[in-house]
Parts: sequence; structure tokens; C-alpha cells
Amino acid sequence: MADLSKQISLFKENAVDFIGEDELRQKLNAKKPLNLKIGFDPTAADIHLGHTVLLRKLRKLQDLGHRVILIIGDFTAKIGDPSGQTTLRPILNDDQIKKNAATYEQQVYKILDKKKTTVRYNSEWFKKMELSVFLQLFSYYTLARILERDDFSQRFKENRPLTMLELTYPLIQGYDSVKIEADVEFGGTDQKFNLLVGRYLQQVHQQQPQAIVTMPLLVGLDGTQKMSKSLGNYIGVNETAKEMFGKVMSISDEVMWEYFRLLTDEDVEAAKKLHPKEAKLMLAASIVSQYHSPAEAEAQREEFERVFSQRKLPDDIQQYRYKINRESFTQFFKPDIIDILYKAKMVESKNEARRLLSQNAICSIDPITLAQTPLTEELLSSIPSQGLLVKVGKRKFLKILLEE
Repeated sequence: MADLSKQISLFKENAVDFIGEDELRQKLNAKKPLNLKIGFDPTAADIHLGHTVLLRKLRKLQDLGHRVILIIGDFTAKIGDPSGQTTLRPILNDDQIKKNAATYEQQVYKILDKKKTTVRYNSEWFKKMELSVFLQLFSYYTLARILERDDFSQRFKENRPLTMLELTYPLIQGYDSVKIEADVEFGGTDQKFNLLVGRYLQQVHQQQPQAIVTMPLLVGLDGTQKMSKSLGNYIGVNETAKEMFGKVMSISDEVMWEYFRLLTDEDVEAAKKLHPKEAKLMLAASIVSQYHSPAEAEAQREEFERVFSQRKLPDDIQQYRYKINRESFTQFFKPDIIDILYKAKMVESKNEARRLLSQNAICSIDPITLAQTPLTEELLSSIPSQGLLVKVGKRKFLKILLEE
């Protein structure tokens, strides 16, 4: 095990809250591996870079000899974590949860050491728990204490829906810490209340309370809200190297430094001495290297500079074959560009395609001069026999071909 000061320094690195340091020091002095708890509710299939802020820290602590216990909240996913929410979350069914959960283990091992990671599903204990024992959980906390949470109290004051199910969530998450005897629990800053409840429940059950480490919430691609699958402003760890590189290059210069600090081990001060464009290329390459390979990162950097700096077309433009019949060739023929972009997976939804179209962010490209012309209703009246080359947003290209 590393010396105490090095370990404490790593626990504190980039942390917002660090609670229970005295108890943690005592545990570390025993020179035994600690149980480091982190939990994810499988409410979506993708783990994104926002999750990796925590996972990267845990990997470094694994390298010092500690073990990670990953709680996959297949039981709590049915409630939906209300942290930071202003409205009710939709309740998922068993099939959705099972499908999402199946992807989590494979994705977390892109960062965590599998040999030092134990995966537990909290349905293991909750599905077996007698109702009388389950209800006893609610006797440990008063409604007044639960409503100390800012998001709960705000919704209550504004007469917005707040279900009894949501009010129980912190207690149910906290009980996970009791079951696995967590030494330290990690979460985003929006999880602080839940983590404190876990610490309290451990004391109620005569356990040594867990220390708490909260980390900053990573801002998404929009530069304002936290990275979230539901908001569509995320970068998934399973995305292709090309998608990942391009998305990182789309973030603002202001947000870039937070990405450097929370997602890489690069020297941020040295990066700040570079031109912003060079720094961002360095950032994108660093992130792609982690989840793909240095060779992929270098290839994507070269491709990005060739396309966007030298204003050339990509080598591997995706093609979409638009099926028509001869009767379509009338004066009324007009392709459904919204449908095409959605089926070609150029956009997450048809609404996104409509928004981009209204913002003149979908352009036709002259393959010879590379001149770009925003698509309009008039330009959508037909597709040339040789196909239509389209640029979607800042970095996606599609060639639409006619096929009988």
C-alpha cells in the first residue's frame, strides 16, 4: 500500500467534498484494502465521460491496492434517482433495466481493473427483504430531514409532483452501503445528500461510517448543463474514435479546461500555453487514446485536420441509398430529408434534424468546389442522379444516392 499522505492526496484530488477524513485515516493506517463504493442506476444503456470522472479516480485507487464495489441499481432504477431533478422520472420496466445493465460491466472495464472490481446488483438484497424490514428503513429518517434536500424542498414549495417513492430513494441507496460495508462512497455533487444518508444508516447498524468523496459534474457538449444521455449532450465511452474525437473538438474553449482537468492526466498549465485549437486537438487525442488507442487518436487527428483545417472531404463518407420507384419521378418528387438523416443515424431524433435544418446547419456540398449551400425547401425538390452530398452540423457528412 502507498504511504498515507499519498493516498489522502489522491482521495482529495479534484474533489468537491471530502467528509470523514479522520475515520478514513484510521482505516488506511490498518494497511488493508478498502471497499470503495460507486453505484449506477441502469436508466440508459450508455456510460458517458461524465461517469468516468469518478471511474478514473477509482482506477487510481485500485492501483494503490484498494477494491471497488460497483452497485448496479437494478432495483433503484425502478424508482429513478431524483437527485437534481425538477420533474418526475419515467419508471422503467424490467426488460429495459436488464438490457441497460448488461452493457454496464463491459463499459466500466474500459477504466476499472476487473480483478479488483466486484459487481453487485442491489436487487440481490431488496428482492429478498421482508416487507416489515423494508418499512423499518423509513423509520430512520423524518420527513423534515428528507425535505432538507434542495431539489425536494423546491419541488414541494412549487407544488410540483414529488412522490413517496422518490422520497424513499436516499434511504434505499444508503442501505446499499450497509449491505456491502462500504469504507468510502463516491458520487457527483448532486449525490451528496444520498451519500450522507448512507453514512448515517451505517452508524444506525453499528458499522463504521463511510467516508464521502464527491466530484464535480462534467458539463455536457452544450456547455451549460451536466452531461446526460437524456439531454443528448454526452460522449459515450463506446462511441467510435471518430465520433469521440469530433465531439470533443466541438466543445467550447472555456469548457475545454474542465475536460483536461477531470478526464485526462495531461499537464493543464502546459496545455494553456498552446494555441486553443492545438490544446483542443491534444485533449481530443488524449481522450480517444484512453478508450481506443494512441494510433486511433493520431489517425483521427490527421483526418480532422485534413477535413477542417485543409477544408477537404473525409475519406470515408457514409452513404445512404434512398429507395424510389419510377412513379416517384414526377414534378411532385421530394425526398424526406428529415427521415433520411434519422435513418442514416446522422441525428439522434427527427426533432434534432428539424432544428438543424431551421438553423441552416444542414448544407449541400459541391463535390468539385466544396462550396456549401444551406438546404432549403427549394433545394430539397430533387436529388441529382449522381447523388447529393450533405454536411450535417459541423462534422458529419452523408452522401445520399438514389436506388430503384
